[in-house]
Amino acid sequence: MPWRCPVLLLSVDSFLLRVAVLVVVLLLATSVGLVLRRRAGRARVVIDGDVLAAADLAAPLGERATFVQFSSPTCSSCGAVRRVLTGLAATDPGLAHVEIDATERLDLARRLSILRTPTVLLLDHRGLVVRRISGPITPEQARAAVPESTWSR
Repeated sequence: MPWRCPVLLLSVDSFLLRVAVLVVVLLLATSVGLVLRRRAGRARVVIDGDVLAAADLAAPLGERATFVQFSSPTCSSCGAVRRVLTGLAATDPGLAHVEIDATERLDLARRLSILRTPTVLLLDHRGLVVRRISGPITPEQARAAVPESTWSR
């Protein structure tokens, strides 16, 4: 019967274990990244949304709808989202765009469960949150997020 060194077997087993853990972590991180990328820019309907008043935003609500953008100083895509939403609000007087620094308004970010920036909430004319968008957004996605019922007001 050949002699086996228990230390050598332990080091090979621990190496294989480390490789297996690394592969699992990489697969998990890739899966999370793909899900986040797939959801980016897509408006999700909010059921039983919170109501925000002009006082909460320190800005007036739009006549038909208001885009509330939560940003942060380190957010790389927040500037592009700001340009999209201010451009859309400039072309339609019934729409408003309000940008909030999530780091300065932690109370509001926590109340609304803002976990990443940019996150855009779409409010109806009463201030009710009706849509939620996370990540970068195109002008087409922003316009499509506004419910049809607000266009006829």
